[in-house]
Amino acid sequence: MRYRIRKKMFSLGEKFTIQDEDGKDHFFVEGKFFSFGDQLRVYDADGTEQAYIEQKLMSLRPRYRVYRDGELFAEVLKEFTWFKKKFTLDVPGPNDYTITGSFWDHEFVFERGGHVIAHVSKKIMSWTDSYCVDVVEGEDDVAILSSIIVIDMVCTDERSGAA
Repeated sequence: MRYRIRKKMFSLGEKFTIQDEDGKDHFFVEGKFFSFGDQLRVYDADGTEQAYIEQKLMSLRPRYRVYRDGELFAEVLKEFTWFKKKFTLDVPGPNDYTITGSFWDHEFVFERGGHVIAHVSKKIMSWTDSYCVDVVEGEDDVAILSSIIVIDMVCTDERSGAA
């Protein structure tokens, strides 16, 4: 499945629209304007909450928790590495995703079990951050899309000196 993530330029709090390859709105992401740490909700096109993302404060490195139906589903964390950036989408069991690539250029991949299951690339010549995301069929689209939102926020914070 191919998605396009677009960050809204002028909004209070973080807001993203996620469209499918036909340009149809598939998901919406809305963040709180005033909060301690980032808090976002992912809704489907019908307005049903699909995930809640919450930044874990008091952590040595950026860490976000992803909840589904009120239960902790996964954590997205920035790994400590010397030269390259690396993230992990830690899900229950042995099925963690490793996320590597050029985060400054917003070109990165999700891998699990040695196989690439999603590719993310930033769209050039856009007023706001805009990403093209290709996800292998049968993978957890909401978990992957939520992780991309987290990575965007972490990289934005690092560029602005907020992290």
